[in-house]
Amino acid sequence: MIPTKEEFFNGLAAKHGAELQKKFAAASVAVCGAGGLGSNIAIALARAGVGRLKIIDFDKIEITNLNRQQYFADQIGLFKAQALKENLSKIAPYCEVTAEVAKITEENVTSLLKGFPIVCEAFDKAEAKAMLVNAILENMPETYLVSGSGMASLNSANSIKTRKITDRFYLCGDLTNDVDAGDGLFGARVLVCAAHQAHTILRIIAGEFEA
Repeated sequence: MIPTKEEFFNGLAAKHGAELQKKFAAASVAVCGAGGLGSNIAIALARAGVGRLKIIDFDKIEITNLNRQQYFADQIGLFKAQALKENLSKIAPYCEVTAEVAKITEENVTSLLKGFPIVCEAFDKAEAKAMLVNAILENMPETYLVSGSGMASLNSANSIKTRKITDRFYLCGDLTNDVDAGDGLFGARVLVCAAHQAHTILRIIAGEFEA
């Protein structure tokens, strides 16, 4: 039997405090990319009780994704955005989740992200990351942006850090070992970077703005 919405809230408030939980429940976050970073970030935010999430991704689940992405073997071939929405509905049934199967471009970025004061960049490709970051910094100056750069390789997870670049732009990762470098992707290290991004978003929602 699924607990009621009030029971869910009270359970989270017992861990986070009622006033902070109200802030989480009222928050809206867009997660751009539903792969190793994005799927883990979305689940962390949903588990924290964030009230509204938008998942944007155009890709389908492949067997090589399963070492680090929050999907199941029987979901191979499904669109990531839609599968993640399904999984989130089981984890946090009262989180309002929108799944958008779309590729974010310079032309549609502002329309896709309209109404979301916090945006999380969780792409694999460096050029896609740069496009989204530049588009938000140039066209959406009131938006908080949390981005990831450098989570590949088997290097120490202690090199992954969160940096505050501008008043509304945060960068998480080691800034060196990215996907394109061919250093391998290991679920535990990707998860560390995703946790940095998710925690940074929760801190922003709480009104804590230092890195």
